[in-house]
Amino acid sequence: MTTTFGLLNLDKPPGPTSHDLVARVRRGTGVRKVGHAGTLDPMATGVLVLCLGPATRLSEYVMASSKTYRAQVHFGVETNTYDADGEVVAQNPDPVAEGDILAHLPEFQGEIAQVPPMYSAIKRGGKKLYELARAGAEVEREPRPVTIQRLDLLAWEPPVATLEIECSPGTYIRSLAQDLGRALGVGAHLAGLERAASGGFTVEDAVGWDEFAQAMEDGTWPDYVLPPDVALLDMPVLHLDPPQAANVRNGIWVRVGDDHQPPNTLARAYDAEGRFFAVLERRGSKWKPHKVFNV
Repeated sequence: MTTTFGLLNLDKPPGPTSHDLVARVRRGTGVRKVGHAGTLDPMATGVLVLCLGPATRLSEYVMASSKTYRAQVHFGVETNTYDADGEVVAQNPDPVAEGDILAHLPEFQGEIAQVPPMYSAIKRGGKKLYELARAGAEVEREPRPVTIQRLDLLAWEPPVATLEIECSPGTYIRSLAQDLGRALGVGAHLAGLERAASGGFTVEDAVGWDEFAQAMEDGTWPDYVLPPDVALLDMPVLHLDPPQAANVRNGIWVRVGDDHQPPNTLARAYDAEGRFFAVLERRGSKWKPHKVFNV
């Protein structure tokens, strides 16, 4: 039986959790190892990259890439979760002008310190923050550095602003909505969120859940599986001859040509048949096996 080794760019629908979809794909495809490369909240939609089979070991590279979101921020209403799934905790009927929003957006661009929401999966004392929040507790959270490369106002239909955000991994868009509302003095919450891109994976190229669910039923789901190395296109390429590939598979460092890549560079390695099978790390004049896939 051929091992499934690849990635799935799924357009997540609102409602199910990322883990729900992982479980459904595992059942529907029969692939035992399925993981996601960056969770989305239940209300969120858009790019959810699933890693199938040995490709679960590539999730860190997808998760480390920049993200692009389209967010609907509802001004004048705050919730305990910072999004539309939470309970309303404050309201302010004061009007907000488009110019006020535009005036405050620069404050949230570049490298900023962001306090994660209580309703998040960050752990404190062995418990996730959302577990503590559901028990009625609130603990102090240390600000975390995040980078927002771009923050644009796409539309303003009072009291909801549609923003497009390009940011570093680990950025909480819910916290951004909360902080922006407080900067304007009226409060806000995240009313809707779509992840438009995760690295090179875009929502325009993603397969919808209904379409993929049907493909799992009729057995054509492998047609949607992408090659695993599409997650590594920014890495240099090494082509190994059979002895070199055999050494790498046995954990032996190899010398490949007269390459001059700097130390600690990661590269994707291909065997003589052109199959991607390893990630190598530059160490001195040789390449050390970093991740080897037995496929």
